[in-house]
Amino acid sequence: MARAFARKGRGPDIVYTAKLDAVERAVVAGLMEQVHELVRPEPATAGGGPEGDDEFDAIVSGLGGLGMGVSVAAEDQLPDATPVPEDARSFGDRDPALERLLPSGNRTDDQAASEFRRLTEQGLRQRKAAHLASAIRALRAPGPGVQLDQAQAVDMMVALTDVRLVLGERLGLRADEDVDRLESLLADADEDDPRLHAVSVYDFLTWLQETLIQAMQKGESQR
Repeated sequence: MARAFARKGRGPDIVYTAKLDAVERAVVAGLMEQVHELVRPEPATAGGGPEGDDEFDAIVSGLGGLGMGVSVAAEDQLPDATPVPEDARSFGDRDPALERLLPSGNRTDDQAASEFRRLTEQGLRQRKAAHLASAIRALRAPGPGVQLDQAQAVDMMVALTDVRLVLGERLGLRADEDVDRLESLLADADEDDPRLHAVSVYDFLTWLQETLIQAMQKGESQR
């Protein structure tokens, strides 16, 4: 059973630790790998992206089924999913999950938004990919749990945010009332409905991130 993140140590020796079993680590790391594939710069840079293709492939190798049955790929979503509202798209058929991760700088002026995206998107993709790769390394590190230094804790927090944004988009969670709508839809769902597993994973990611934030805030309050 997973145990929440806790802060240990003092000063430069502070670490944040959580107990996750092999399946839990594989689920979280697998979803992060899917989101990494979604956001990493295209075309790949000379080094193959922030981590380099070979290095990143080594990081995620051996994870098993990525996401362990939960997919964030647009083509894997149910055909009866709630349609994406028009204001979630800034550029034609662009994946709405990317709109959550890489929001438009101007929703009323397409030309200004396009120029903003041209100037900022590559760098934002690189930073997000680097956060995700760092978090995956921490999840793949040997040992019974997950241990993060201060920089890795920030990477993990950002990576969990991005995975939750994408998974939430796939589940149609774009406003507070969408949570109640989804719960109502799934109340009588068949136990094999993949959305049931996706929701449980989303809740787990939310809990895991909240415990990390609380542990980091505890450290700040003691300074």
